[in-house]
Amino acid sequence: MSAGPGVGEDLLRDLAPQVLARLVRTYGTGQFDVCEDAVQDALLAAYRQWPAEPPADPLAWLVTTARRRYVDRVRADSRRRDREAREALLAEPLGGSPAGPETAGSPADDSLLLLQLCCHPALPRTAQVALTLRAVAGLSTAQIANVQQLPEATVAQRITRAKRRLAELGGDLPRPRDAAERLGPVLDVLYAMLTEAHHTTSGTPARDTDLAAEAIHLARLLHQALPSDPEVAGLLALMLLTESRGPARQAADGALVPLDEQDRTRWDQALVREGIRLVEATVPGAAPGPYLLQACVAALHAEAPDTASTDWSEILALYGVLEVVTGRQNPTITLNRIVAEAQVHGDGAALDSLAGLERVHPGLPRLHAVRAHLLARAGRKSEAADAYRRAARATRNLAERQYLQGRLRAL
Repeated sequence: MSAGPGVGEDLLRDLAPQVLARLVRTYGTGQFDVCEDAVQDALLAAYRQWPAEPPADPLAWLVTTARRRYVDRVRADSRRRDREAREALLAEPLGGSPAGPETAGSPADDSLLLLQLCCHPALPRTAQVALTLRAVAGLSTAQIANVQQLPEATVAQRITRAKRRLAELGGDLPRPRDAAERLGPVLDVLYAMLTEAHHTTSGTPARDTDLAAEAIHLARLLHQALPSDPEVAGLLALMLLTESRGPARQAADGALVPLDEQDRTRWDQALVREGIRLVEATVPGAAPGPYLLQACVAALHAEAPDTASTDWSEILALYGVLEVVTGRQNPTITLNRIVAEAQVHGDGAALDSLAGLERVHPGLPRLHAVRAHLLARAGRKSEAADAYRRAARATRNLAERQYLQGRLRAL
């Protein structure tokens, strides 16, 4: 029986979290490292074998192969002091039943469960998010560092410490009582996936459509489980409205197109309508949370036919509330507020605010790009050119660097 045309890299990416979840449930968080390596082995085997011999049941094939690789790794790991404990786990899995053939289950439940399992309550929230982005979303250390605006070494240490802590916990695998448990870090993970999908670390490609689709898929599942939670609804709406702009974000030659230059008739109107409906249904009576507030900003952009007719005063007010809600701890929010401030109070006021932000956060991504844009609008071309050069040197994103260099040439 052929697996059909859907068997490929996209399917492997979709199935990987489900396979990892099943191994972790079977062998425990103490074996997380080994389970993760075994899943990677299975994915590599699938990549090599499936083109010639596609399986009838891809998920069962991957789970079976990953379990075999797990057994191989445990038996070969004679240098680890807990080798005997691992051998015992092979014979007595956590569930009390042998690791036999794959049984029917819900892939959706597996994906959400793995998100919660990696957000282990014994780990600090920063480690929960970093580990989950690595294990569930499959992001590299460099990508996680880019999303969190941290040095790669810091992120690598967090992941290593998190795995070590899970190993110290042995076979203890506390299940979440419901979908609301560990919700904060789960939302942070989904938001980080959205950020990387629409502003990739390398810029090649400029937009990761597969990662965006997976983030939206998981957010939909979470919203189905918690339909009355305003932050869950807000994050889903934000994802839908952000994704709706995808068709207009790149020109025919692949160059980035900023929001104020996009052809809004190319936006996905079905996603726009769904996102706006979700915001309108959620806002009445809801406490202002960071994800719902950002969704409100995105909805105002989506409702406007162009930049000039956008309700910038309302957007500026929303960013002011968002700064308060987040304790003024997120400089990117402040940067976005300054962009709105330029539209309401003029470029001069915004440039003054930008100078104050730079004194506190001199290495903030996009700061030089925003300054260059404001200086160019103010007619200060020489200063704008210098700011564009600094912005291009500071970004590692190829697509963004090419855009900034194009703006520099246009001056």
